[in-house]
Amino acid sequence: MTHVLVVEDDPSTAREIEAALQDHGFDVTCVDNGRDGLVRAISDTFDIIVLDRMLPGALDGLGMLTALRASGIATPVLILSALSALDERVRGLRAGGDDYLTKPFEFIELTARLDALSRRRVALPGQERENRLRVANLDLDLLRRTVRRGERQIDLLPREYALLEYLVQHAGQVVTRTMLFEAVWNYSYDERTNVIEVHIGRLRRKIDAEGEEQMIHTIRGAGYVLRSPE
Repeated sequence: MTHVLVVEDDPSTAREIEAALQDHGFDVTCVDNGRDGLVRAISDTFDIIVLDRMLPGALDGLGMLTALRASGIATPVLILSALSALDERVRGLRAGGDDYLTKPFEFIELTARLDALSRRRVALPGQERENRLRVANLDLDLLRRTVRRGERQIDLLPREYALLEYLVQHAGQVVTRTMLFEAVWNYSYDERTNVIEVHIGRLRRKIDAEGEEQMIHTIRGAGYVLRSPE
């Protein structure tokens, strides 16, 4: 069972998150401040940490996260925050956050993101888990930033690589346009732009070459999913 530490100071929000995660099958521990959160994160073993950005007291969310990483704790951290500005999201990710979800949010998206972080944590054993991502015959070398499908080398532009890496990390999961914008472009989704559709189209032509089974699928009204061919 996935054990999640939730650090959230608002009692109502904490109860709602706890109930949603428990309904999803997670084992949940809640604390309401950064100091206690840091102590629990260091002394206990958690699979994921859900961390509110704006915590009361001397140790806010970013302070706790910075101290956590300085202590050598590599547990994946999902930051929750009402601060949606680009520079705030960048600060959170640079401080050591693995994902950033702005308030208000839907609990189905929260659990989907936690599922993705959980899969990344157990995808591959040992050092290889950190350096490579694989789905079927699609292989990403995270150190060299190279991509192969079977014997075929695939040349990607930096944004295409970042987009593919995110899709592979969330393999089998429908990812929304909002999730892609926040993770790959680092800003909020604008319905007036078709930049995602353009990049997905280019990426699909490179990944799903003629004669190969399709891996990148459009889910109408929802987003996209990368999955292993049947």
